[in-house]
Amino acid sequence: MPQTAEFDVDGTLCPLVTPFTDGGVDHAGLTAIIEQTLTAGIDGLVPCGTTGEFASLSSKEYQAVLETTVAAADGVPVVAGTADTSIRGTRSRIEIAADIGADAALITLPYFHTANDPAGYRTFIERIADNSPLPVYLYNIPACTGASIDLDVLEAVADHQRIVGLKDSSGDLNYFTEAVRRTPSNFQLFQGYDSNLLPALFFGATGGINALSNVIPEAFVDAIDAANANDIETAHEIHANQIAPLFQKCIEHGFAPASKAGLVARGVIDSTAVRPPLVTLDAAAQADIAAIVEAVTNDSS
Repeated sequence: MPQTAEFDVDGTLCPLVTPFTDGGVDHAGLTAIIEQTLTAGIDGLVPCGTTGEFASLSSKEYQAVLETTVAAADGVPVVAGTADTSIRGTRSRIEIAADIGADAALITLPYFHTANDPAGYRTFIERIADNSPLPVYLYNIPACTGASIDLDVLEAVADHQRIVGLKDSSGDLNYFTEAVRRTPSNFQLFQGYDSNLLPALFFGATGGINALSNVIPEAFVDAIDAANANDIETAHEIHANQIAPLFQKCIEHGFAPASKAGLVARGVIDSTAVRPPLVTLDAAAQADIAAIVEAVTNDSS
């Protein structure tokens, strides 16, 4: 099947956190996050992904988060997280996202039942993509799904008319470079592991979908702009002085908890609350992240 070009986005996409207050979703806080990212020049929004704690949202909350995001996006593309453990469940979420007004869908491999052969994953992906109402991005996150999208499978499905790209959060740069090599030139490849963003860009990444763009969106926009201008020195300085210090806290504490602590430090949201099994950071960890955020934002100003 020929690759269609009906949806195309590049640059920095923000995988939005889902802020909570009083046990529910803080929609005012979510809107504030979106406004901060758009002001910084973010190129797209990705609600209900891993950093958005989609697996901890009720069906009504999931739909409401998508509605708030689409309403606040101001024309910026919205790539909705639509992961589920079954083909039927994933297709249902894609249909919900399409009805709300999202522009594309992001799907993972099934994250409970794993395949006994890579062919099972190919069938899973293709049956979801066949006649999908939205263009589909694949999401490679083996730490959460228990398996990586096999490169042979990726190569086989990359020509599917409804599959337009991949977000790779494996942290494996060799996997990413092979994905670049083995997919068509118009197949959109986003780096999801913040510390691999710059090398991935120089290897041919379309852009990044990175958790810390919730907290310091300016750094990601500037880093990608510098990389695209072949200004390696500036890109390296932004990575070393702004992105890397906070990324290490994400590795230590988890992406949603650390990102929320950073957003509170910037005064964007009021609460660092996460839902089990995640744990809210203690006061010392929050103070540590706040100090880094202050240093990073001062460095970028």
